[in-house]
Amino acid sequence: MSATTILDTAPLGALIRYTDNSPKPPARFTKKLAAWERSNGVGRLVKKEPQRPYPTWIAPASFTLHEGNFSSDGVILVTIMRTHSADSALTFEMAEVPKPGQVRVLLDFGGCSELLHLAESVTAAELWIAREGYRNARLEIVGEEGAARAGGAELAA
Repeated sequence: MSATTILDTAPLGALIRYTDNSPKPPARFTKKLAAWERSNGVGRLVKKEPQRPYPTWIAPASFTLHEGNFSSDGVILVTIMRTHSADSALTFEMAEVPKPGQVRVLLDFGGCSELLHLAESVTAAELWIAREGYRNARLEIVGEEGAARAGGAELAA
């Protein structure tokens, strides 16, 4: 799939695998391996952004993948996020989509929604929000996105 296809079809919370289709170098070539790992990996889709016009240029549409966290003693020290533009030359595929009934914890800002957490239930999502302290987060049950918007009965945290 192309990056544009991911922007058009992948739901927030999907696991996206990306590759440059080159073979993985042997471990003894540490610099080549590190470069290969920057172009081949997997992450959870947390944000989609439309094309944005600026006075001197137009930023292409893009999406952001959460690739992982580095933590110590239960405290997250570094979060690894990677943003890919719609004109990326990499090849993408959806490895997994969120299961119906799971709950997305979303935060809206700048006209976009960002996935903060994907929980197994509403109760788990509410506990996560209480523990992490996001006041303006909203909940969205996977599989009920269209119904929630049509009826205006979206869950708020």
